[in-house]
Amino acid sequence: MSVNLINTLSQPIKSAARFVAYQEKANGLSGSRFVQDTAVNLVPKATFARSKADLAENTFLELSESALVYFVPTFLGEKIFRKPFTAGMSAEMKKQVATPFSKGKFDKRVVAAKAGLAMCALTIPIVEFSLNYIKNLFTLKTFKQGDFNNIASLYKKEEDNTVQDRVEKSARKNIKRAATACALSIAGGILMAKKGADSKILQNIGEAILAPGTKFFKKDSKAQKFFDKYCSLDFNGENGKLALSKGQLTSCVMIGGLGYFGAAKDRGRQNFLETLFRYPLVGFYVITGSELFENGFKSLLKKAGKCKDVIAENPTMEELPKLAEKLAKQRGTTVNKEFKKLAKQKCLINGVPYLFSIGVMGFFVAGVSNLFTKYRFENSKN
Repeated sequence: MSVNLINTLSQPIKSAARFVAYQEKANGLSGSRFVQDTAVNLVPKATFARSKADLAENTFLELSESALVYFVPTFLGEKIFRKPFTAGMSAEMKKQVATPFSKGKFDKRVVAAKAGLAMCALTIPIVEFSLNYIKNLFTLKTFKQGDFNNIASLYKKEEDNTVQDRVEKSARKNIKRAATACALSIAGGILMAKKGADSKILQNIGEAILAPGTKFFKKDSKAQKFFDKYCSLDFNGENGKLALSKGQLTSCVMIGGLGYFGAAKDRGRQNFLETLFRYPLVGFYVITGSELFENGFKSLLKKAGKCKDVIAENPTMEELPKLAEKLAKQRGTTVNKEFKKLAKQKCLINGVPYLFSIGVMGFFVAGVSNLFTKYRFENSKN
């Protein structure tokens, strides 16, 4: 984006424009979604923390979970496994490894390498599954608390050793299970990358991993598009580099959810019910981000005849100067005038859904969730 043009904006719009540009230039979903989901999940939980233990474990879980989900997949794929999995390939084939499978036809060796990378990245949701059990151990060892009713300040009483033993044993057992699953996932990825090109069975498995919609719904374009977007374990591509995809994010929500519910059940009925209320809402938001809000907001603006230029052209912030030049020539105005108008429209379209999602999915859900938990607990005593 032109530095001169962005500097002509007023300070609030300038800051908003730079934030939107950062989101668009971030590594796949990673950078912007780390900031977004931390704001949505951690800040409200910290605001409504019910005890020191509640604050500490939510801070640990949200920061470690976001870092794991948004940065580690790309690190594993790009920095560790991509080079050995693509050894001996031509430069063009190596480039294709960072192209989503649903967007083209690839050599068998490329399919094998891509599927191998996807299988190795499957360790991320498996580790996320274990994080909730690690959190339980952290709270148990640091605050000597395993009973959720104490952690949530629903009541204060001496901890039951039976409950603490159950929480600790379950946590250690599931962490070991996750470690075994990670080892199998990496071993399977290596096998796929090295032998997948020569095996029809492995090729079919690889295609199903990379593009389940294309593989299983050839005659249903809507189902094909949906499953390729949300169920593929393939990496996304960003300037030739491997980046987090929607499908990988979905796998983290689904597999990680098993850990959320299992670890919550270990600590009592109220923890499980609170998770049952909160997780489906937050999980849905994590997968879609503010995308649904943004699409709905665009529809409202379109019906009202607002932000026509940005909605019609759908430019990135980097593309706004060119669009401003085009519109200035058509309308006999200045580039600065058109750019300011376009920047305001762009920030409005991106900013309102973003802030709305933080307010609703963050503070509202966290606050209501805590109130419901307290209400259920009080009601259960009657």
